[in-house]
Amino acid sequence: MKFKPSIKPYRGAAGGWGSLEATTRYVFDSKQPLKNLRNLLRVNKARGFDCPGCAWGDDNHSTFSFCENGAKAVSWEATRNAVEPAFFAAHSVSKLRQQSDYFLEYQGRLTHPMRYNAASDRYQPISWSAAFALIAQHIQQMDNPNQIELYTSGRASNEASYLYQLFGRMLGTSNFPDCSNMCHEASGVGLKQSIGVGKGTIRMRDFERADAIFVFGQNPGTNHPRMLHSLKQAANRGARIVSFNTLRERGLERFADPQSPLQMLTPTSSPISSAYFQPNLGGDLAAVRGMVKALLETHRQRLAEGKAGLFDQAFLEQHCIGAEEYLAQVDATTWQKITGQSGLSENQLRQAAAIYQGAKRVICTWAMGITQHKHSVATVREITNLQLLFGQLGKPGAGLCPVRGHSNVQGNRTMGIDEKAPQALLDSLEKHFGFTPRREAGHNTVEAIEAMLRGEVKVLLALGGNLAAAAPDTERTAQALRNCELTVHISTKLNRSHLITGKDALILPTLGRTELDLQASGPQFITVEDSFSMVHASEGIGKPLSEHQRSETAIVCGIANAVLGSEKLDWLALADDYARIRDHIQATLPGFEHFNQRCEQPGGFYLGNAAAELRFATPSGKAQFSAAALPEALFDEKAPFTLQTLRSHDQYNTTIYGLDDRYRGIYGQREVLFIHPQDLAELGLQDGESVEIETLWHDGVVRKVSGFKLVSYAIPRGNLAAYYPETNPLVPLDSFGDGTGTPTSKSIPVTIRRCAATPASRIA
Repeated sequence: MKFKPSIKPYRGAAGGWGSLEATTRYVFDSKQPLKNLRNLLRVNKARGFDCPGCAWGDDNHSTFSFCENGAKAVSWEATRNAVEPAFFAAHSVSKLRQQSDYFLEYQGRLTHPMRYNAASDRYQPISWSAAFALIAQHIQQMDNPNQIELYTSGRASNEASYLYQLFGRMLGTSNFPDCSNMCHEASGVGLKQSIGVGKGTIRMRDFERADAIFVFGQNPGTNHPRMLHSLKQAANRGARIVSFNTLRERGLERFADPQSPLQMLTPTSSPISSAYFQPNLGGDLAAVRGMVKALLETHRQRLAEGKAGLFDQAFLEQHCIGAEEYLAQVDATTWQKITGQSGLSENQLRQAAAIYQGAKRVICTWAMGITQHKHSVATVREITNLQLLFGQLGKPGAGLCPVRGHSNVQGNRTMGIDEKAPQALLDSLEKHFGFTPRREAGHNTVEAIEAMLRGEVKVLLALGGNLAAAAPDTERTAQALRNCELTVHISTKLNRSHLITGKDALILPTLGRTELDLQASGPQFITVEDSFSMVHASEGIGKPLSEHQRSETAIVCGIANAVLGSEKLDWLALADDYARIRDHIQATLPGFEHFNQRCEQPGGFYLGNAAAELRFATPSGKAQFSAAALPEALFDEKAPFTLQTLRSHDQYNTTIYGLDDRYRGIYGQREVLFIHPQDLAELGLQDGESVEIETLWHDGVVRKVSGFKLVSYAIPRGNLAAYYPETNPLVPLDSFGDGTGTPTSKSIPVTIRRCAATPASRIA
């Protein structure tokens, strides 16, 4: 496909005809339009399949339960294009490395197991039995079980994830790096510290009862568009929606519902945010602190006047500890520091506080704009502090809502994909399966890359994902992968990770969500968990493109059987009938009682949340306030700019569906850099000029990309934004969140300078 680069403002609302046109285009581009139209009618429906895109919940009220980006994901997966052995025979790995990420995945679905031949620099077909034997051979040659890394993508099913972690623990390792380490870890860590549960406390129906919804650091119009339906309905009934986002994003401004005849046939659209604030990157902690400082003043003033205070004193006394220490920290935080770090004025923060004060029921929701900073855990806890002061937990229409990314990233963690697994899980596995799992913590994603760089890892198994493109410090990540003796990728489509090989390498083609999974006992379904702790059954309907593709679950079982044998567990029997896997899950994980029977419930079943019931699994048994001070400084003062990486609208994670970013007015290109117009003028540069971006870091390593076109945008001065994975080379591997190991992809200190227009850096 050819694209003509252009930049032109998008005047329409999010959704609407633009969304419908894009959906139609991607359905037909799949070359299987009738099949994909049928598929879309089954997305997120009972006896259908769960969307392979985001983890937003199902509202069960809509005629169609998919969004534009969900349609892209389904059509992208159910394409007629195929990457067969002949493709690899015609293309060397070295040549493929020079292609764009979009080109690679656009080639289509992987159809055969393939092994890399270093002598010919090409992948060649290999049988499944030989592939499993090769994996077993490499693992058996390891000196110890910690020389393997078991990476997991957020789209892997509950059944595959459970068996994957069980295989690793039976092997003797705790090395389970996963995509959550790179994105959402701060939500789990912060919420566990504050309320004892690392998940959100609300359900979808709470959006129907909230008086105010505070949206921090997320862009639902692109990253989880179905959320716009919930926000639109809340706004239409009078709920105040307050957005904190560094960039102006169309999806947070207004939305035209493609399912509304009135909004499709007239120029009308629904306003989303009643107030929109643009903090500095990383400034949300200070912004929330400013809201609390204003509310605390009002609270004390009311008490001095003999009136009832603002805070829920009964809730604080019965359910919380640490409030006094926290409020003392609020008193000690000056308005000067709050406004300096947040980039917002005192009046703006008082305005936000007034909206909060006027609402009886408040939901606070956030995503990666909050979780990919050094002080992300403190920010998550600060948001929780605000909610605790007003007793905004355990009642309808109120609570905490971290929005996860990929469709089952939350389920992966529930299933035990965790390098720091709870002791209760390990105890349960030991008792049920009769083996002694390793109790020491394993590697998260950054630690796994560092271990590979040191030569301490021999085997990398990747259950989905695209680690080479998704991980930070791209060149160092590439070197880490090359240091392995064997790299194995279980994938649906060709991606960059397949081209950055270990000394030996395998690509194992897997079925997608949309496809019929037929095993010995008959058609199978899998399950996933959304951001609201709802577990859904998912059953594909389409005929697989190739008889050589296998399900993720069957592949995991085949590897485990080849490595461990069937003496302790009949892995192949589990692959034959997934109900047997769910029986083991039921026996070892809380909340999954009568698992197989409950999968029949329309809309799925709720796992429950102790904190939502005001039961706090903290050392004190109560919700714990955090009294963290604001950071001394957000970034290195020597850095003139702070860069965040983000997605375009034609993108999901590292999957590039196309080269447009419609809502931001970018067409046919990805190497762009969003910048405030005054910063542009001060630098003596103009829109459309090409620049080089370089990271300012302390280790002497040169990290830069070039050929990025400047684009004036509504973003605070000193802040920049650009797409990943193109700018992942700028993220230092040793720059990560306190207590999380999550790369600081939303706060990169950089400088920019004029350069000749050259292609952006790719892994060579």
